[in-house]
Amino acid sequence: MNLAGLDMNLVVALRALLEERNVTRAGKRIGLSQPAMSAALARLRRHFGDVLLARDGATYELTALGVVLLDRARTACEMLERVFASEAQFDPAKEEREFTILASDYAVAVFGARLARVLHSRAPRVRLTFRQPPASIAVDPAGLLSTVDGLLMPHGVISNLPAVELYRDSWTCVVAQDNTEVGDQLTLELLAHLPWAAYQRTFDATVARQLSMLGVEPDVQVSVDNFQLLPAMVAGTRRIALVQALLADRLPADSGIRILECPFDAVPVREALWWHPVHTHDAGHRWLRDLAAEVGTTVSHRPPPPSRP
Repeated sequence: MNLAGLDMNLVVALRALLEERNVTRAGKRIGLSQPAMSAALARLRRHFGDVLLARDGATYELTALGVVLLDRARTACEMLERVFASEAQFDPAKEEREFTILASDYAVAVFGARLARVLHSRAPRVRLTFRQPPASIAVDPAGLLSTVDGLLMPHGVISNLPAVELYRDSWTCVVAQDNTEVGDQLTLELLAHLPWAAYQRTFDATVARQLSMLGVEPDVQVSVDNFQLLPAMVAGTRRIALVQALLADRLPADSGIRILECPFDAVPVREALWWHPVHTHDAGHRWLRDLAAEVGTTVSHRPPPPSRP
């Protein structure tokens, strides 16, 4: 389809109509009169060959196509806003701007907190928002990244999008300090025998997939969507969990947890900052990516683990 022949204002009207499901309210929302909004709806109906809004008694409901278009219209509007908000120059000491980054709790704890501290000193008016990535990131990463400023995610989940390398990490196994079934070393037999506490979003934890390839099917008793909760799910139990080494290093000495090496060559974590190509040449995004790469070099140097009782 030739975009030059399209009226981009119709995208804004489409989103308002589908969200409000009312011509008058949609018009007020985007500053159009009721007749102008009705005309926009008529043009949209002709274009899509669908009524989009079907009357149901005194109200209107979305047609099947309208439901599909609702998310796409939102994404299109957010992308257009980001395109036209692009800047040729960016002065971090003076700019007022908000960057939204999708990240797991692990990435925020290990990397995001450091990034936020540096940003506080160099760009005091810049705001940073972290949000948990939805499961759909593995299905449509480009679509989701078009609505935010970046994604912290290890390699192995998404591809064919630009990324800057940040740091590397490894995996460790954690068991309760008083777990008498586990000695100084773990074996694959123990991994298969012990119950597990697991991170439930498997696309973020490639090691879980590697366990299956080794013939180990974890007996998961507890699953959480927060990496930092895993040690608490292990302490005082027979359970075992896989935790990133940089996160395990942050456990207090009185956590009731022992950290052990994995009895197999776990796939290392190669954390990266991913973005949509539409942001590649934006000055603010370039500055953020450069800063992220700089901060990433400081994460690579792991502190020694705290002493265990």
